[in-house]
Amino acid sequence: MPEPAPGYRIEITRRAQSDVATLTPKLRRKLKDILLNQIAVAPHGSKKLVGELAGYWAVRLTYKDRIVYRIDEAQRIVYILRARTYYDI
Repeated sequence: MPEPAPGYRIEITRRAQSDVATLTPKLRRKLKDILLNQIAVAPHGSKKLVGELAGYWAVRLTYKDRIVYRIDEAQRIVYILRARTYYDI
């Protein structure tokens, strides 16, 4: 029997869902690609945030916008908190 593929489940918060609703179709495709091929596979490969945002991680979506998330290691879930600027989590 094959082993399940390693990875993390993605959960998108309501706030992040409202961010996604404002994105262009092109940025939505880019977001989906990043979520499935980068964050779900290796969430620790992104930028670990510090200061008030310690405990969160971010990856660039556009020049000014980031995908901000936190990782639940016990459940192997990545919670997407924002898909825009991370300055007001």
